[in-house]
Amino acid sequence: MENIKILVPLDFSDLGSKALHSAEKLAKLFNGSVTPFHSYLPLNEVDGGPYMFGMGTSTMEDFDEIEEALHERLSELANEEIDSSLVTDPLISIGNPEQSIVEESEDFDMIVMTTHGRTGFSRFFLGSVSEKVLRMSNVPVLIVNEERELTNLDHIMVTTDFSDHSKEAFPVAMEIAKKANAKLELVNIMPYDPQHEDEPDDSKKQLREQRLKVLAKEVMHEMGDLLETKVIVSEETPHEAILNYNLDNPQDLIVMSTVGRTGIDYLMVGSTTANVARHVKSPVLSVNPKANNN
Repeated sequence: MENIKILVPLDFSDLGSKALHSAEKLAKLFNGSVTPFHSYLPLNEVDGGPYMFGMGTSTMEDFDEIEEALHERLSELANEEIDSSLVTDPLISIGNPEQSIVEESEDFDMIVMTTHGRTGFSRFFLGSVSEKVLRMSNVPVLIVNEERELTNLDHIMVTTDFSDHSKEAFPVAMEIAKKANAKLELVNIMPYDPQHEDEPDDSKKQLREQRLKVLAKEVMHEMGDLLETKVIVSEETPHEAILNYNLDNPQDLIVMSTVGRTGIDYLMVGSTTANVARHVKSPVLSVNPKANNN
């Protein structure tokens, strides 16, 4: 990810600073750049328009005037919040947010965005928008919010269900961990059904732990002493197990694949990743394994 190009969608809410600060952290780590971005709908399609983001109350019907004002505001915001040497020329798009973000990101290496922004009809970063971007994007998507700005990078967790899809997140997690000299924890959730078992089967857990260690040795051996493995036995859903583990062991970053195994033993389906991104107290970086097949 050296010379990483990061796209940061902004809606001019206070949360935008969290996305910019997090993008700055990665840009400095990988000698990269940060590009602020905004998508809007024409005034005749939405009340309020682009509009009300500190640009005065007069209606701007001329698209050139709108885009000039947006461009100026994006530049001011980005340069106020982060190192100006990292900031590139802002980008403006007309259209629905999620589609515009995904289309624009084709020329970038990562998207950094928040889960929520403005309230009301004109709000931009509804959870549904970030979740759609998470599922649709061909580049990794870092989700942050007010409680989980990317600050330190000392402890990174990457999850696996042993599927090939989940393994697609490994290189990204390893690259960040190596660059930041961070501890990398490879985690697997082992389901436990108390209605059919009096207690978890220790032999099954030991086999699962052994399998996880073999996987770590095969794929992540270059991490050396910075790598740890952990099997979490849980009667909860996978995302609930991850949430509870994160509460007790707050990681600086969680890296997950958006697609994985199907059936009762699944872990990395998009809904799990979205639920984790929505609720955990750590930033979540999602990796779409389908991107490598495009």
